[in-house]
Amino acid sequence: MNLPKVVSREEWLEARKALLEKEKEVTKARDEIAAERRGLPVVEVEKDYVFEGPDGKLSLLDMFEGRRQLVVRHYMYAPGDEVGCPGCSMQADSVGELAHIWARDTTFAMVSRAPLADFTPFKERMGWTMPWYSSYGSDFNYDYEVTSENGESPGVSAFYRDGDRVFHTYSIYDRGGEIFKNFYNYLDITHLGRQEDELEHPWDWWRFKDEYDDEDAHVAGDNHWNGTRFNS
Repeated sequence: MNLPKVVSREEWLEARKALLEKEKEVTKARDEIAAERRGLPVVEVEKDYVFEGPDGKLSLLDMFEGRRQLVVRHYMYAPGDEVGCPGCSMQADSVGELAHIWARDTTFAMVSRAPLADFTPFKERMGWTMPWYSSYGSDFNYDYEVTSENGESPGVSAFYRDGDRVFHTYSIYDRGGEIFKNFYNYLDITHLGRQEDELEHPWDWWRFKDEYDDEDAHVAGDNHWNGTRFNS
């Protein structure tokens, strides 16, 4: 591998400041898009979805845990699956300490179509403590476009509560969900970056966190949804 151009500290600083101006433009654009996102109209949730958690049955309203907002990670886990999705798992690993999101009156939870008993052993294996509920038997996954005749697909949805009324405010799919993989933010500031250019799929290196040294590790493989939702 060839080294990047080697220069003096002064020359590096000049180049870094030039790039900083572009980074500021991106930051400003991101702030503007976030403001537009908050200004989107909302849809009231009128169906009485029933979920299952470790403590029994609950509603979408119950999932808020009394907070005003709810973020749902649609985790790909179909009935009968023995393990989850490597990509969804990497996002789950990136969630971090929930106290920070709770401090902004927001609850985070994962939802999968599989029965609770199917994914509980996998949750324990991964060491996750965030709430993870089953939507088995309900239309929830279908209504929020993460289950179709082709199977499961990933996504994240946001909901807002006004008293007992619940509103769907936002959903993001496909590559849009990349923002929830925090490790990419760190890799993107390095010289080598993500090191995905030579891979058939950018996700070919993804693994469960306990399988990187396993020759028989599960891989993400081909999918049926990439590039299909809003061309994101």
